[in-house]
Amino acid sequence: MLKKLLLIVLLTSYTFAMPKEQIVEEMTKSIHKVIDILKNKQLPKKTKGEQIIKVMDSSFDYKIMAMLSLGKEWRTISNEQKINFAKAFENRLKESYIDKLDLYNNQEIKIDELEEVKARLILKTTLIGEKENFAIDYKFYENRKNKQWYIYDVSIAKVSIIQTYRNQFTQYLKNKSIDDLINYLNTKNNQA
Repeated sequence: MLKKLLLIVLLTSYTFAMPKEQIVEEMTKSIHKVIDILKNKQLPKKTKGEQIIKVMDSSFDYKIMAMLSLGKEWRTISNEQKINFAKAFENRLKESYIDKLDLYNNQEIKIDELEEVKARLILKTTLIGEKENFAIDYKFYENRKNKQWYIYDVSIAKVSIIQTYRNQFTQYLKNKSIDDLINYLNTKNNQA
């Protein structure tokens, strides 16, 4: 079930970095566009994934997501390792949700509210399922350079995707190196 929810979260994040006052409107439009792509039975799975990724790339800050997923380990690795890990992590996120495109089963997303918490924004939404509903929170931060808002994390039923990855990576790094983790992610990406 968590895999299915993760798929919906990533697929409906078909938006782009935007000013704060446009987040709700743009996310609403984008969610409808993605759902239309998903419902198009004429498009092959790979094409659907490519279309969604093309636009999704500009909505997420993958470097920040990679940094947060490593936690304090990020500060201890070289610049080259940071670049390699960030790319491997970004590719793993993309490959993971393309693999799960078949899990989409006509769910809908309802936008509830945009909440400001300190210097962050949380777009609260609800995934309307056949049997139950799930809260999905898109977490945004403002890039100080361009004054646009980017997604840096998503919580599904109060479980953070970034925290989940951080827990997995922390366990992995207890016995292996960051280079081993990068190689592992790249191997998983190449298998997809």
